[in-house]
Amino acid sequence: MIYFDNSATTKPYKEVLDSFVTVSSEYFGNPSSLHSMGGQAEKLLTQAREQVAGLLKVKANEIYFTSGGTESNNIAIKGAALLNRHKGRHLITSSVEHASVRAAMEQLEQEGFEITRLPVDEIGRISVEDLEKAIRKETILISIMEVNNEVGTIQPIEEIGNILKKYPSILFHVDAVQSVGKVPLSLYKNNVDLCSLSGHKFHGLKGTGVLFIREGARLTPLFSGGNQERRMRSGTENVAGFVAMAKALRMTMLKSDAGIAGMEKVQNLLRKGLSKIEDIQIHTPVQHTAPHILNFSLKGIKSEVFIHALEQNGIFVSTTSACSSKKKSPSNTLLAMGVPESLAESAIRISLSFDNTEAEALEVLAVIEKTVNQLRKVMK
Repeated sequence: MIYFDNSATTKPYKEVLDSFVTVSSEYFGNPSSLHSMGGQAEKLLTQAREQVAGLLKVKANEIYFTSGGTESNNIAIKGAALLNRHKGRHLITSSVEHASVRAAMEQLEQEGFEITRLPVDEIGRISVEDLEKAIRKETILISIMEVNNEVGTIQPIEEIGNILKKYPSILFHVDAVQSVGKVPLSLYKNNVDLCSLSGHKFHGLKGTGVLFIREGARLTPLFSGGNQERRMRSGTENVAGFVAMAKALRMTMLKSDAGIAGMEKVQNLLRKGLSKIEDIQIHTPVQHTAPHILNFSLKGIKSEVFIHALEQNGIFVSTTSACSSKKKSPSNTLLAMGVPESLAESAIRISLSFDNTEAEALEVLAVIEKTVNQLRKVMK
């Protein structure tokens, strides 16, 4: 089995699973309870928060635990909009954001907010000039992902952060779900106010996530309840999950330098091999791209057909993002990049982890070429 769908989810590290089982079985108290078992759980939760903060080079009181990227994005975007609507009702985002950002913006639009969706160029990147021109007196939030989850394009986060130093009243949210451990991000240096992470994208467990909220930034909570996470996210904390996520983040960061170098080799090998196969068009850019994502189209072959054909050979890839793959509609990102709908409907995404090898890439390339030829014969 070759698993090339790591942007959808990653396999948890064994140490992460062991950590989750240990905490779940031996430290299962509610961290809000007054007794010693509750105190033990609260201590573990505090340690996990401090570990995550240290790895991200921020303060522990700026780390809030959530259920994942979708919740973090929703809290950041809706929480910022609702609290600051008296200042203005204008938000800026891009036309290639994750579904959780797009849907949050659409919901706010229905509530009377105005959304500017910045276009992208042929490689899926926004223009910082367009962004600055879009800023108004009423602008209260800018939300831009660091790494596109479908094609891997890296957005100009540092340049945006520098621009926003002139606009201290505008909050800057970055969806960094696809970038942790693969593309560096300095939250303080880049003037980021809000940042979303998801544990299962870096070998943690599903149902765990992080929202960084810069000290001094304020949001309206979306949940009401027991005031957990300093009233930002009520609900009994998933202590075992968050402890395991902190371990996953630490292990990922330790492996990052060697892991990135390895993924770049695999990605380059795949790019070179795919470019030699007739009727394949690669959408992932050569410049401004993350090392783990490679998106391409097979002219005249539906992506679902190709994915199931590869699966018969023990190879697992995907179409668009996992959140949208079952809709059977063309990729919004590719369409925004100017890719024709016929090609967008045939898009395949390969996404790597640190564990994928060049040998796997060569095997996948051989199977892809064989499968393309077989499907072509059937379609004639």
